[in-house]
This record gives sequence, C-alpha cells and structure tokens, in this order.
Amino acid sequence: MNDTAALYGTLRRIAETVGRAEPAGRVAHYIPVLAEADPARFGMALAFPDGETIGVGEWRHRFSIQSISKVFALVLALAHRGEHLWTRVGREPSGNPFNSLVQLEYEQGIPRNPFINAGALAVTDELLDHTDQPCELMRDFLREESGAPDLDFDQRVADSEAAHIDRNAALGHLMADYGNLRHPVPQVLHHYVRQCAVEMSCEEVARAGGVVTRHGLRADGSRLLSRGDAKRVNAIMLTCGAYDAAGEFAFRVGLPGKSGVSGGIMAVVPGRYTLCVWSPGLDRRGNSVAGMDALDRFTTETGCSVF
Repeated sequence: MNDTAALYGTLRRIAETVGRAEPAGRVAHYIPVLAEADPARFGMALAFPDGETIGVGEWRHRFSIQSISKVFALVLALAHRGEHLWTRVGREPSGNPFNSLVQLEYEQGIPRNPFINAGALAVTDELLDHTDQPCELMRDFLREESGAPDLDFDQRVADSEAAHIDRNAALGHLMADYGNLRHPVPQVLHHYVRQCAVEMSCEEVARAGGVVTRHGLRADGSRLLSRGDAKRVNAIMLTCGAYDAAGEFAFRVGLPGKSGVSGGIMAVVPGRYTLCVWSPGLDRRGNSVAGMDALDRFTTETGCSVF
C-alpha cells in the first residue's frame, strides 16, 4: 500500500469515529454569522508538498478561515518587512485569552505574539507600510498558493464582525496610545476583519499552508521565506497557535498548528504534510473540539509528531 492510500485510510477512520460521536462544543456565538453554523459538520484534508491533496467529509466546503489567516499575514509580513516586525510583537505564549486587554496594558502595548488579536493588528499595521491593501495582498497570495483563483472574502462574515468589533477596537486604541500602531485604528481594523473573512476549504487551506511545510518555498518553487524564518513561523504556531490552550495542543497533537473560531485548524508536519480540519463546535478557549480530536488521532495513529 502506498503512502497516499494508507493516509487516506487513516483519514477515513478518523472521520468515521468523529461522525459517530455526539457533536461537542459551542459555535462562536459572539459573531452572529458564525453562530449559525452546525457544530456537527466535519471535514479534513491533507496536502503533500507537491500539492497533491486527499480529504474526507466536507473537505471542499468553504468557511471563513478567521485566525488561521494570522499565519499567512505573518508569512507575508516577514517576507516583505523582515526582522523589524519583532520590535513590535513578541514571540511568547500568552497564557491569557486571545483578546486580553489586561495583558496588553501590562506589557505596554507590545502584544505577546502575532497570533493573539493584538499581535495580528500589529502585523496588519506593519503590512500597511508595504501596501495600502494588505487584505487583498493576502487574498491574492492565497489564490495562488491554493490553486483556487475564485476564492474571496465572505462579505457577510466581514460585516458581522465589523458590527461587533468593540474589543478589537479597544486593543487597537490601546496599542496606538503606546505608540505601537502607525496607521489609523479604523484602517487597521478594516483590513484585519477582511483577512479573517477569507473563505477557503480544508483542501485550499492545506495547499496554501504548504509554504511553511516546504520550509519557505511557494507552490511554484520560488523562495518566499528563508528556512530560518519558516522554522520560526512553525515554532510560533507550536507555542502560540491555539491561544491559551497551546500547551494542550502540543501535548495532544504534537504539531505546529493554528486554529480559528470558525472551527478550522491548520497543522504542519514540516517537510511532509499540511493538514486542515474543520468542525464549528468550539471549546471554551476557541478551538474546534472535533478538530483537536481528529488531529490527536492522526498523530497517534501515524506517529507524525515533531516530538
């Protein structure tokens, strides 16, 4: 049996096990459009470095990628702005909720890492020094890397988030007060919300995530990041990608990963595979319950952990 067939069998067994379980978790109720999701839905995809992809369940159903977008924003910021980014955002796990104002004030406007909301605002602000349309830059990058030229923003999701953005606005204004935001807060928030509203399927996320799986090489073989920067992105995904449950994610899954509150999780087996799983039921920390379980089962069965 070849590697592809064996892995497909593993994905099928995982999907069958997840499908037999009662839906767990709660959908993201604080964003009205996301609150409409069915927590029982499930899809999972695996992409090889050459772009070949296999999947199970609703692996071709598109959803707004939410905070998975923060990985791609970080990749683009490092590619276009370089090491200067690290003077504006840290590289440590937060240990607090992803939208904590208390931590941001305690650390004088320097977000703990790029994957909490304040850190993502700093990354977006940095990209605004490169282009006046960072969300379009990301969308076009994702179109090319995923091989899906029609993917776009879900305007309904973007509008829903923009109407309930007070906490993120507070984070932005606090950062601006400390001098760590160079562009107007409403401009930064506009692009941040739109990047989170990009709609992709598990298949497309897995393909696009290949840029970090391939150690910084794009789908066309050109180099976007140095191997060192790609290593650092994976390291931050491992230590910070699941918010204040990053330790639990490392303990159970053992891979670099990034979750989003729509129920998606992207995970990387460096040099070998990129995975994406989607199921909207979340735990209290904002991570997909079924998605975490599926990735735990995958690394347990295949032994494809970084540990």
